[in-house]
Amino acid sequence: MNKVAIVYWSGTGNTEKMAACIAEGVKEAGGEAMLLAPDEFSATAMKDYGAIAFGCSSQGSEQLEESEFEPMFAALEGSLASKRIALFGSYGWGDGQWMRDWCARCESANANLFEETGLILNDLPDDAGQETCRELGRGLAKW
Repeated sequence: MNKVAIVYWSGTGNTEKMAACIAEGVKEAGGEAMLLAPDEFSATAMKDYGAIAFGCSSQGSEQLEESEFEPMFAALEGSLASKRIALFGSYGWGDGQWMRDWCARCESANANLFEETGLILNDLPDDAGQETCRELGRGLAKW
């Protein structure tokens, strides 16, 4: 199934731009992409998708956004075993610790990570960053 859910939270629009580019890549590869906010996705919806890309920017001291994204993701963690997922997000400071921690959570939940390190980009994606996001989308559609 090449239907991909792209579930993301964006505070400044940077991660939203990444999500849109991932969706473009999915569509370029012949897949179907659904862009969803955290409150539009649940564990029961996971069965409808061949892959899920979760996106959240780094917040505070390198953590996931706490009021919308983190509660949604924590509720899904017990349902991630064997699911095909990718992680992405933007950051403005730090060194990506939030993504390393997030990947470790997914590995502990026995999820199938598309990329072991996730995709992080500093601030608003430039042309090269946008293409990297499209590549991720194309890969997810074919996975």
